Amino acid sequence: MSLLISRILHAGYLFEADGTRIAFDPVFENPFSRNCHAFPAVRFDTAAIAATPLDAVFISHLHDDHCSLDSLALLARSTPVYLYCLFDELFEMIGQLGFTRVHRLAIDRPVRIGAIEVTPREALDADVDAMFQVRAGGVNVLNVVDAWIADAVVAQLAAEGPWDMVLWPFQPMRELAVIAPSRAAPHQPGLPDDWIDQLRALAPRYVVPSACQFVQEDWSWYNHAMFPMTYREFAQAVTTALPAIAIVRLNPGVSVRLDAAGIAPAPPLAWVEPVGPQDVDVDFRPHAAPPSTASIAQRFAALDAAGAALVLAFCGDGLLRRYRALELPEASYFQRRRHWRLRLFDHDGAVRQFDYIVEGDTIELAGDALAPGWLTEVAMSKVYGALALGESLTSMYVRINDATFDAASEHDLRDADLVDDPLIRCLFDEVVGAYQAAQLKRLLAAQAPLISTAPATASPLPTADSARP
Repeated sequence: MSLLISRILHAGYLFEADGTRIAFDPVFENPFSRNCHAFPAVRFDTAAIAATPLDAVFISHLHDDHCSLDSLALLARSTPVYLYCLFDELFEMIGQLGFTRVHRLAIDRPVRIGAIEVTPREALDADVDAMFQVRAGGVNVLNVVDAWIADAVVAQLAAEGPWDMVLWPFQPMRELAVIAPSRAAPHQPGLPDDWIDQLRALAPRYVVPSACQFVQEDWSWYNHAMFPMTYREFAQAVTTALPAIAIVRLNPGVSVRLDAAGIAPAPPLAWVEPVGPQDVDVDFRPHAAPPSTASIAQRFAALDAAGAALVLAFCGDGLLRRYRALELPEASYFQRRRHWRLRLFDHDGAVRQFDYIVEGDTIELAGDALAPGWLTEVAMSKVYGALALGESLTSMYVRINDATFDAASEHDLRDADLVDDPLIRCLFDEVVGAYQAAQLKRLLAAQAPLISTAPATASPLPTADSARP
């Protein structure tokens, strides 16, 4: 008895046991999520993927680097799809794509698909994502995806052991540090404090550095500033503290066979083609100087007249209406009267400036330019991407408060949350599945083969006995 485990990309895996084949968080695109590029680089044979039958697909959460309709569109519409998500919109979209067996996952309720049993486990942010426990081929695997784990759940998971393998999200991305580089805390080398304790409690035989296996565009400063953990550092830190654990690196397309006796190489996925060197590592440069937003904006194509008009109309009117409709957090920096400046850069690096007066849940355009207490800079093309294409925050290159303000504002900013930014909130708060909605609109407009506009079939929560394909 054994379990065949193949890496697809990022947090995507193919598990096979005794004739049963299940894909987890499958993304068959490079780049994916607009500007995430496979690292190391690969190409996908989409025709071969479409010809590969799957017994089920499991998706851990709605983020576009885990739930991509462009990737799902390659699969047979009879493939059962199991999704952990609190929002009905995602289930409806997958149904509109033509999938007829769309199921809602529940924490701690196992689903048996042939020879493989999958049990969703609670992540730290249970409103967003889930982990997967997989039992098959006589082995026990925990796929943490890119979740964080609460201490109480670690104890629960330890009781589910012994664990043969843990797929661990080894890359603690510095997402806020690249949004406000001049205000970022200095980088502290090493693993997050609780990782070793959690791995010690789980005590797996093997750990795979998993998820966050991508880079941005070749020119992107993010490639040197957002990804601080190298494969080498992760392996050294874990094996030094926990010498009984073996670190196994799985690049995209690589397969291993896991059984009670150990782990062995297996033939790679035929539809994942390596491109260039594969044993590459992260190039983190903690002291790299960030480029200006103006220079970043020049990397993107010019908007046409309609696209530019959409962005400017949003900043002059739509943003105001959307902000007034949002519920302001109690501890918001904007509970008091603030002057907010939004700077938009076009493809030539030229700037359009908007000044606002914000107080509580009210906002108005300022008649004159006022000394700002909050500054947001972003490329116009990225605002268009968020409005029209469902682009997410991680690919927008937005820069927040990368300046020095008056003493009173600086004092208050010490406790401010960067994601309290009015532009971020107006683009992303209370928006569900914008990326997938844009994908679906495009796919349906192109009349992709086998796409149906029928709504998703209402499905009860699956159980181990009711979820067989």
